[in-house]
Amino acid sequence: MKAIRVKAFGDPSVLQIEDVPDLTPGPGQVVVELRAIGVNPVETYMRSGVYPVKPALPYTPGADGTGVVKVIGKDAHKYKLGDRVYLAGSVSGTYAEQALCEERTVHPLPKNVTFQQGAALGVPYSTAYRALFDKAHVRAGETVLIHGASGSVGIAAVQFGRAFGLRVIGTAGSERGLALVIAQGAHDVVNHSQPDHFEKAMALTEGRGFDAIIEMLANVNLAKDLPILAKFGRVVVVGSRGPVEITPRDAMTRDASILAMTMFNATPEDQASIHAAIVAGIADNTLRPVVSKEFPLAQAPAAHKAVMEPGANGKIVLIP
Repeated sequence: MKAIRVKAFGDPSVLQIEDVPDLTPGPGQVVVELRAIGVNPVETYMRSGVYPVKPALPYTPGADGTGVVKVIGKDAHKYKLGDRVYLAGSVSGTYAEQALCEERTVHPLPKNVTFQQGAALGVPYSTAYRALFDKAHVRAGETVLIHGASGSVGIAAVQFGRAFGLRVIGTAGSERGLALVIAQGAHDVVNHSQPDHFEKAMALTEGRGFDAIIEMLANVNLAKDLPILAKFGRVVVVGSRGPVEITPRDAMTRDASILAMTMFNATPEDQASIHAAIVAGIADNTLRPVVSKEFPLAQAPAAHKAVMEPGANGKIVLIP
């Protein structure tokens, strides 16, 4: 089979496609023949060697993907050959034609969702769910600001929030992005390319502030998030690309909380709960993944460049 291999940390050019042996499952494992693969920003950090979690070299990147069950290992009983599934983790990596997975990280993909859409589910939707419900502990009726709401995590957060009964305000950096965020269910949008967008966001709350903010780029936004929080508001840091200086009194005067998360810390029990919610949401069309760009597997370097560019409007996927 074909697979992307990384033999040294570095720029996107280290993503090389090679022929590797087909995979064989062990006890409790399955092999999935992949049809689409999700590309996530965290994979670019890992590839470059700057992320705290460093895989052993050489390795195949990727945690997300969709396909059909190809081989079933001993003591794996949840699926049958040919079942449509999406992945939330992989033993072997997903930038390949096949992925070896623990059965518990494989989830059913309803027929109303394409393989490309399903490749947007694993990291983005689990991140959005954990940020909103497990970290911010949002309650119906609260007002939430979702930065970067036109990206794959942002779209997931908008859809989850609207379905849960939150008032959802999202930011995006282009007219196309703003329209996409509204189409996904946001009540209001703000253009984050404008210098006064924090003031405009605050005005949408009539000066009260936000109960929760989902922060995708903390090094740029966190210091400005704190003054627009409501009393007892929470900021959940999902992404950051550098240091930031804040004024602690902006949090103190609001009894505010700054929370942070990574999906690497989610327990198997957390994951089971999260994906039960995702499967239910996609089955009834509450959750509707959006795909922005598709690249052939061999063009993984181009996909890694694209996923880090501003102006995301959905998910980037690889097609094996």
